[in-house]
Amino acid sequence: MDFDLFVIGGGSAGVRCARISAGHGARVGVAEERFWGGTCVNIGCVPKKLLVQAGEYGAWAEDAAGFGWTIEKGPHDWAKLIAAKDREITRLEGIYRKLLANAGATVFDGRASFVDPHTILVNGRTVTAERIVIATGGHPERPEIPGAELGIISDDAFYLKAMPKHVAIVGSGYIAVEFAGIFRALGAEVHLIYRQPLPLRGFDSDLREALAEALAAQGIILHPGCHPEKVEADGDARVLTFGGGQALRTDLVFFATGRKANIRGLGLEKIGVETNPRDAVKVNEHLETTVPHIYAIGDVTDRVNLTPVATAEGHALADTLFGDRPRSVSLHNVPSAVFSTPPIGTVGLTEEQAAALGPVDIYLTRFTPMRHNLTGRARKTTMKLVVDAATQKVLGVHMLGEDAPEIVQGMAIAVVMGATKADFDRTIGIHPTAAEEFVTLRTRTRTTDMAKAAE
Repeated sequence: MDFDLFVIGGGSAGVRCARISAGHGARVGVAEERFWGGTCVNIGCVPKKLLVQAGEYGAWAEDAAGFGWTIEKGPHDWAKLIAAKDREITRLEGIYRKLLANAGATVFDGRASFVDPHTILVNGRTVTAERIVIATGGHPERPEIPGAELGIISDDAFYLKAMPKHVAIVGSGYIAVEFAGIFRALGAEVHLIYRQPLPLRGFDSDLREALAEALAAQGIILHPGCHPEKVEADGDARVLTFGGGQALRTDLVFFATGRKANIRGLGLEKIGVETNPRDAVKVNEHLETTVPHIYAIGDVTDRVNLTPVATAEGHALADTLFGDRPRSVSLHNVPSAVFSTPPIGTVGLTEEQAAALGPVDIYLTRFTPMRHNLTGRARKTTMKLVVDAATQKVLGVHMLGEDAPEIVQGMAIAVVMGATKADFDRTIGIHPTAAEEFVTLRTRTRTTDMAKAAE
């Protein structure tokens, strides 16, 4: 065989797997058809957070008056922001290439597909490998409505030539609410159109309610319970029809209506690698597909679609195959963040998930952060603990508010270790901070037991 391991996909999962495997002495090839670093580095987490931070500077300029500063807020230069973002992304992509080269992996710039279970076609050349890893990630989807091609998807949002003055975002997942905050903070009128009664389906209900309130407080116009129906062109403008005939004329229609595994053109059907109805590659607990020497990692498996999970899977698989250290990655208690405005941090079970298993004690607080007692900005922080009523083990930690992702990363260690409410209670808080609220929540808000109610 030409390689001990061939990795299809140069995103977070693929690069980590290839680099660590090569470090263990394996002969490794890795192919990427678009850009190294994958979605996260190029058209996902990294540039998205840079845009969020751009919006924050505008808010801070406004808020400074409450602290005695006079800052004149000028117009925002979208082109300058995008150019700065592009320079940073180019730098990061170069780092990913260098990491692979320094590890001794052979890099292929091009599309790879299967010829047979051990043979890959890339750039018109066939190579063979003892083991193969599929790490091709996912891609955003457009809804199946007339005129959907007239709207953009998240891939396009990072390359807009000009900042739109009026935006209609369809969807209410993390991409939708994050970009709603970005465009609004940079001065656009933003409409958020979504099918659910509250944004962020699957998140804790108290956080969903708090986020809806926060979105409305910053002037984002919410349209819950509405389905998109069609998009039409009106010169350079777009007309979105939704919710049973409502029409909205806008500069930009942005579809954030879900993602799907990226397997088109791989040739999986030829080699017996099975997928589910969402095109995700089926894997077992060892990341093996239905063909034993072929593996899949990261978003292409559509399990927990987060960059740190993808990199952890890539590292674990490399250690298992070539490092003489078999191990797996737990998908329980994986912390995550939504960089909405304000952001969300969460780890563990929601109240609904936990209460379906048995009675849980809920500790909940909402307050105005110290900063905004002076700025006057209408912004609240929400913090919540979900505690097993019988064992007093903390099952979930949820927060919406400034610095929530930074705070909940630390809380995640406690949840993964199995901390109890008593452990939280005997921890001294850092004052004055928002984070100290997590260790000073003494009064139980309610006890919920959906399992008993279902009986």
